[in-house]
Amino acid sequence: MADNARPNALFKNMAAKVASIPMVLTAIVIFIGCTLWTVAYSFTGSRLLPRWRWVGMDQYDRLWETDRWIISIQNLAIYGTLMMILSLALGFLLAALLDQKIRGENMFRTIFLYPYALSFVVTGLTWQWLLNPDFGVQKVVRDWGWETFEFAPLASNDWAIYGVLLAGLWQGTGLVMVIMLAGLRGIDEDVWKASRVDGIPAWKTYLYIVIPMMRPIFVTAIVLVATGIIKVFDLIVAQTDGGPGLSTEVPAKYVYDMMFSNQNLGQGFAASTTMLIVVLIIIIPWSFYEFGGGRRER
Repeated sequence: MADNARPNALFKNMAAKVASIPMVLTAIVIFIGCTLWTVAYSFTGSRLLPRWRWVGMDQYDRLWETDRWIISIQNLAIYGTLMMILSLALGFLLAALLDQKIRGENMFRTIFLYPYALSFVVTGLTWQWLLNPDFGVQKVVRDWGWETFEFAPLASNDWAIYGVLLAGLWQGTGLVMVIMLAGLRGIDEDVWKASRVDGIPAWKTYLYIVIPMMRPIFVTAIVLVATGIIKVFDLIVAQTDGGPGLSTEVPAKYVYDMMFSNQNLGQGFAASTTMLIVVLIIIIPWSFYEFGGGRRER
């Protein structure tokens, strides 16, 4: 009986298995294959076209000696840290407010989520205009009578990255809010009733009870936000094109410029491989902890 059951199990849901073949082949050939190809050619001296001329670690040595690459890492660290903290904090705060069953909840939810429906190019261009000192927020406020008002972060090397951060928060916070709101709506009403009976303040209920219960929701939000941070490119290009100077340069733009503008494929491959390694260093231990032994031991 057992021998007869094995062939039946093999052919079970055969239609679904056949339908998944193109997706599996695409993942193996395009994603894994192209990734390995990129890593291999990062050790070559490829310029305009891929060429198998082995140079060892020369591309990586040159990469980490380039000021532009170091600056792009620093900019991404500033943008990424603030984007992660502020988007989670603002998203949770908005979700907590909407969870109070306020009047016009659907309207506010739509307003907050609408920016996420726009492309990063549209967002970048919109905020480029809003932060332009000649016809943006600064000019409007000055026309109202505040002649000394200054608000032009994109014109300053020190503040340009924060102008990009404003655009990123405007677009991404709505998605975090919706995810958090779904998590809050999943909290049992008895939790709130028990906290009120015990006289626990609302902020303590959120901090010590609700937020720990929403751990999977926060993990999902963190993964989505982190993905957007690492691959941020079109927002930068549309809003500042990496300027002024290198004040908003990011790794993804560095890779693009090396490969398509400077015709230096080897350097672009080395930069993209470095980004991949950083992601793997973060994701693999986290995945092991989240889905492996670390969580089960707790």
